[in-house]
Amino acid sequence: MKILIVNGANLNLLGIREPDIYGHTGYSALCQDLTEYGRAHGITVETYQSNHEGDLVDRIQAAYGNTDGIVINPGAYTHTSIALLDALKAVGIPAIEVHISDPDLREDFRKVSYIRFACFKTIKGHGVKGYFEAVDELIAHLNP
Repeated sequence: MKILIVNGANLNLLGIREPDIYGHTGYSALCQDLTEYGRAHGITVETYQSNHEGDLVDRIQAAYGNTDGIVINPGAYTHTSIALLDALKAVGIPAIEVHISDPDLREDFRKVSYIRFACFKTIKGHGVKGYFEAVDELIAHLNP
């Protein structure tokens, strides 16, 4: 089983960017932990991050036919990107939306998620632990 974890704008700055909201875990440490977590569960976890919307669309499209599930935290693109929504819908790979903070408890504009329309679950406000929860949810979903 292969799970792709897609991270959008500014998530490469985890541990630096607003640690009171996003925590102190750095992006590279998170990726390493997720890869090891997958290995411990007998699956392949691949991480990908870009600050560019089109790159994220390209990576989602490239997952078609070789990826079983997607965990996506699009960052700010959550609230603006119909292109990411369309890419997820086009590939038809089961997907879970993850947010480190809870967008519903923040500014009003963060309460809108286009991505949610292509995901079977949303995990929000659980810090970086939400990624591991999403991996577990995908494993359960793909192995009923």
